[in-house]
Amino acid sequence: MEKYELVKDINVFYMPANSFPDGIKTAFEKLESIVPSEDNRTVFALSWPDKTGKIMYKAAFEERYPGEGKKYGLNSLVIKKGSYISELVNSFASNISQIGQTFQRLLKHPDIDPNGFCVEWYKGPDVLCMVRLIPGKSA
Repeated sequence: MEKYELVKDINVFYMPANSFPDGIKTAFEKLESIVPSEDNRTVFALSWPDKTGKIMYKAAFEERYPGEGKKYGLNSLVIKKGSYISELVNSFASNISQIGQTFQRLLKHPDIDPNGFCVEWYKGPDVLCMVRLIPGKSA
């Protein structure tokens, strides 16, 4: 685990998954069918448990300009700047369960922000798993 400092807010728009984990692939496919395919699109996934413990999952793209998601009829949210506890999962596609295992470790950190969410930041064959820390706390 390493501390990762996100120096600026990241605005994203998203497609919610109908279920977790089975609906993840479909959510990304729907998002990709609505938004023109372009090289170097920054891809994220966001998740958190609702009040009943059900995992809410959203496949997301970074906005390239303000209001881009609205143009496609999609909702948006902000990945807030600040300190995150993180871990890089190399070659995640060869063992997708690594992502869930990584978040299980990250979520044990005593200073995670109860209003934050799990962030998957896709970087080529790797994914950076991040959970926001309570502002003012250190890793």
